[in-house]
Amino acid sequence: MSSKAMLWIGWILGGVVALFLLLDGGMKLVKPEPVVEATTELGYSEAAIVPIGIVLVACTLLYLIPRTAVLGAALLTGYLGGAVATHVRVGHGAFEILFPVVFGIFFWGGLWLRDARLRALMPWRQ
Repeated sequence: MSSKAMLWIGWILGGVVALFLLLDGGMKLVKPEPVVEATTELGYSEAAIVPIGIVLVACTLLYLIPRTAVLGAALLTGYLGGAVATHVRVGHGAFEILFPVVFGIFFWGGLWLRDARLRALMPWRQ
């Protein structure tokens, strides 16, 4: 695959995930009733919703900036790991548990496709 195609696919893949995460974070900042209900049902207090939203938006913005994309991806991995742990703790099904995992695969895959420096770190590189 050409590097130009990899770059475009990487930005599209990572961009779709980033848009979803920004929407999710923005909704946590606005706190409509469905978000408050869903978050409190997961065991978090209403007071934690805005800080969680700030963290999510900040990490996603770091991911979208090329110079800080790896840091953003690492922080988002931790955030999504917390989401997985939360869903496991409350006993949700496979979809809710695997959804954050798939997002992590997509944003790391998108970053890998668009960043030659990250690809150069891979041990199978020739």
